[in-house]
Amino acid sequence: MYISRKIQPEIRNHLARKEFTIITGARQCGKTSLLIALFNELKEQGHQVSYLTLEDTEILRAINEHPENIFSFAPRPGNTSLDRVPSGNFIYLFIDEIQYAKQPSNLLKYLYDKYRENLKILATGSSAFYLDAKFTDSLAGRKRIFVLRTLDFEEMLRFHGHQDSLLELERVRNSTDYFSSQRHELMDLFNEYLVYGGYPEVVLEQDKNEKIKLLKEIRDSFLKIDMDESGISNPEKFYQLVQILAGQTGNLLNTNELSKHIGLDHKTVGRYLFILQKCFHIDLLKPFHSNSGKELRKMPKVYFHDSGLRNMALNRFFNFIHREDKGTLVENYLFTRLRDIYGTDSLRFWRTADKHEIDFVIAREPDTGEALEVKMQCTAVKSSTRQRFLQQYPGFTLKIISYHIHKDCTWLLKI
Repeated sequence: MYISRKIQPEIRNHLARKEFTIITGARQCGKTSLLIALFNELKEQGHQVSYLTLEDTEILRAINEHPENIFSFAPRPGNTSLDRVPSGNFIYLFIDEIQYAKQPSNLLKYLYDKYRENLKILATGSSAFYLDAKFTDSLAGRKRIFVLRTLDFEEMLRFHGHQDSLLELERVRNSTDYFSSQRHELMDLFNEYLVYGGYPEVVLEQDKNEKIKLLKEIRDSFLKIDMDESGISNPEKFYQLVQILAGQTGNLLNTNELSKHIGLDHKTVGRYLFILQKCFHIDLLKPFHSNSGKELRKMPKVYFHDSGLRNMALNRFFNFIHREDKGTLVENYLFTRLRDIYGTDSLRFWRTADKHEIDFVIAREPDTGEALEVKMQCTAVKSSTRQRFLQQYPGFTLKIISYHIHKDCTWLLKI
């Protein structure tokens, strides 16, 4: 049974627009399932819909010869963009794995420019790396890209069927003074999420040993596909880099040190990091700075999109409570949560040359915003760091986020 995703209503609202809808994200995050669900919705509503996958070599070979050949496998709309159909009566064409086309940008540009008043395309692509490489500027104004990520904690509860816990989480987040009587049950589920992550197939698997095997398959098989299609010729070094990044989650990323440790030149390490970002495995968080020369302005911090893949890189799956990297997993979770709420453009971290650091800074205006410091225990925050930041940025507020409930801090699950 298909379980809907949080991004689905946003994509559904875009179906009435003539710009093509592109869904991208990491492999195995559920893009094809989402595409099929939208296809079935439109079909049930009586729309004219067709579904193609470019994993079908016959279809792929035909459209690589000429874009018009796609209509050997789907209904042809009006001959030109001037032959308009009534509003909302598009012919809908769903294309899975669009990145396999030899020139996907040319294919979509041709179809949009000739049939945009009649034809609406919804397509998936395995990663933004391939889309960025092949989707040239000629598609500006012709598409909107939606990023489907692995399941967040709310979606994990929904996929598990924990409806009571999901409602309780909503109560916690929507009330300033609500004290949850189910906090222990919520935290047990949250701890499981931090260890095994949010890949849908992993979440749906009940046996923990099978969860690990599925994550190993994602690491060994699908990460290998990313490498092969990205032209990486040294997979051992690439895997080594992923493992090192997993161990440095939440820390400053020094590419010069990485180059020396792995034995690759600086340019190659930079390319590998670019691929990992564009394949939706990691994010590099930039530093927040003003004009002060004492703040570090170059080195980012690294976070993983999915904690399960991060733990697989380290082969660490023991119980969260007994882990030495609890704080790292909590910080990585808060990064993904803030990224989903605010986006990456306004999210930063603050660190000075003398190692005063605030985990996350959300800049709303040049001189105002919110700073967040995440800790396992509320009392672990250094007051000198807080004072230093607030003195330098008086227009910002500073909030302490704690894994454990404390009257002076915000409980992590309230974010």
